[in-house]
Amino acid sequence: MNRRTVLAITTGAALLLAACTGTGGSSKGAEAKAPDDPSEVSGTITVLTHRTDLVQDGTMKAYAAEFGRTYPKVKVEFDAITDYEGEVKIRMNTENYGDVLMIPGVIEKKDYPRFFASLGTRAERSKKYRFTDYTTVDGKVYGQSPLGAVPGFIYNKKVWQRAGITDWPTTPDEFLADLKAVRSRTDAVPYYTNFKDMWPLTQWTQVNGSVSCDEQATTRLAEGDPWAAGADLRTADTLLYDIVREGLVEKDPTTTNWEASKPRIAKGEIATMWLGSWAVIQMRGAAEQAGADPDDIGFMPFPAQKNGKFCAVALPDYNQAVNIHSEHKEAARVWVDWFTDKSGYAADNLALSPLKDAPLPDVLAPYEERGVELLDLDDTKGAEVKAIDNRSEVGINKPDYRQDLVDLARGATKGSLDDFLAGLAKKWTDTQASLGS
Repeated sequence: MNRRTVLAITTGAALLLAACTGTGGSSKGAEAKAPDDPSEVSGTITVLTHRTDLVQDGTMKAYAAEFGRTYPKVKVEFDAITDYEGEVKIRMNTENYGDVLMIPGVIEKKDYPRFFASLGTRAERSKKYRFTDYTTVDGKVYGQSPLGAVPGFIYNKKVWQRAGITDWPTTPDEFLADLKAVRSRTDAVPYYTNFKDMWPLTQWTQVNGSVSCDEQATTRLAEGDPWAAGADLRTADTLLYDIVREGLVEKDPTTTNWEASKPRIAKGEIATMWLGSWAVIQMRGAAEQAGADPDDIGFMPFPAQKNGKFCAVALPDYNQAVNIHSEHKEAARVWVDWFTDKSGYAADNLALSPLKDAPLPDVLAPYEERGVELLDLDDTKGAEVKAIDNRSEVGINKPDYRQDLVDLARGATKGSLDDFLAGLAKKWTDTQASLGS
């Protein structure tokens, strides 16, 4: 899985929505209902996907073949798109954007009913599935993520052990001390920023909720200052700044390489990276290819505790949705349901299942053993946060401001951390006021 897919692409949003004004008028509010008799569902559906790798290696074809055992009259075709966000937002100027698709980040939540068929009510679906808040509009759900992830630090356990570290740090100061121990006692780069590839820096926003152990963390963003004293994002950004300022990163962040970082952490040349549970399978795969031990790849939560407990947020990947203009909504709906419930896609990716009663994946076994509390954030105010973020041009889900933060910390630009964060806070809160939040 490539986490470039987590970036919320907003360029061209106004053009897209203007071009689409009036589309879906007669279909607005349509529901893609699950059938009573699976054997009677028929039709050929096209599934748009960002997983070009799984289409190329035949994995998606294998899923479709298994799906066909239950729904023999439905034929599934895949359209794998490399520049998924860029191309799909153009296609959505028309009615021809597949039968099933991953909801692009450019689409504002309030517009979901214009583009996608409802999957049912939040009241009903939330009993079974995680992440329903993220696609709920007026009580109806318009998409479902087939897997989820939990943010955390990927680390090489052998390197940390050689540095004499025997337990997870519980505070940012302890984490910094551990990285200093890695620097003094090993040859590994204590922390790798992935600065040049940019998108990994956006992962730091996913700390939100973990420090405060607060399922209303998204609401706090909509209503308050994300960089107030003690706020989650201030804690995260301060730690990143301190890591860089203390020289605990690669010599030149402008030369980092995401793909090359995988075998390097697997072999112990890099000690730590902030990413998410989705990355564990990639790093373990890199370890196998490099002749290293996949079990050396560890995963730990952000170094903060509330009442003696770590917390981590459960976050969705792309949400699958049914095109409101599809001629085969029922067939499209059963694909979404089957892929979410029965395909094993989440387990195959060592990811968090969207099914609330499913066991945690093996990569989260340390979290389970240590009693890390997984939080399902209330995303009721998610659309407001996105509007504030876009209007303010802060970009909490874009890499620019954290690249600026890293540049400040390494001395490439001048200024203080307090002034830098105060500038972000002013832009954010001024925009809140202008929008009436």
